[in-house]
Amino acid sequence: MVVRKYLNNPLKGKHGRPVITDVFYSDEGENKPILIFCHGYKGFKDWGAWNLMAEEYAKRGFLFVKFNFAFNGGTLEEPIDFPDLDAFGENTYTKELDDLEVLLDWMFSEEFPYSNIADLSNIGLMGHSRGGGVVVIKAEEDRRIKKLITLAAVSDFGDRFPQGEELAGWQQKGIAYIENTRTKQQMPHLFDFYEDFKANEERLTISRAAKALRIPTLIIHGTQDETVALEDAYDLKKWINDSELILLEGSDHVFDISHPWDKDRMSPAMNKIVEKTCEFLEN
Repeated sequence: MVVRKYLNNPLKGKHGRPVITDVFYSDEGENKPILIFCHGYKGFKDWGAWNLMAEEYAKRGFLFVKFNFAFNGGTLEEPIDFPDLDAFGENTYTKELDDLEVLLDWMFSEEFPYSNIADLSNIGLMGHSRGGGVVVIKAEEDRRIKKLITLAAVSDFGDRFPQGEELAGWQQKGIAYIENTRTKQQMPHLFDFYEDFKANEERLTISRAAKALRIPTLIIHGTQDETVALEDAYDLKKWINDSELILLEGSDHVFDISHPWDKDRMSPAMNKIVEKTCEFLEN
């Protein structure tokens, strides 16, 4: 079996920046179910072991698609890490939802080069961390998505914003910074990010979308996640009617993976994620 990889394909975004996309699939079989993967905050499509994960799904018969959100701070020339911090600062939740729309519309267009091997009636959507919150909202909005998977997903965007004096200071300056502990970059956020959230708060309320979901959902969370509380997973399980929760005992927010990942295999936790998600998607 050969895994085909088509990397760094730029799709025209809605806001002047491309949605840079990878596609993985094996050379065996047709009518492949599609699985779309969304990275999280300060993330990117080539982080850690995501490529190993993509290859594994391809070997198991999926057409696997991962991408960089257009304003994640990467570029077509340098899709890894954050060479364009100005773009990172301009990102919003609604732009990320638009990026997913671009990806889905591409799949249903005449320009989609995999129509002859892909099953467009069988699309799964999977998101990690902040991307997990984004996919809950998108899955509720878009009937083209048939199954949903969240990995260490947040359950509330609003409570992750600063409050009080910190929020007022951000508004006054128009920009705030958070350090990337790995790269040591000062990552900017324009106050527009908060304003866009408030202007679209009903749409961006994850609990609202979760309660309205009518598709099977698999929620996966590590019990030692120090970034997104385990309560977020319990919230999603409570809100989503047709849902299953899998807790990975002792695993952290990134499922025991780091970046860069120079090993030739995934962590045991990531292997379990692939196993459990394939069972879920194939049933």
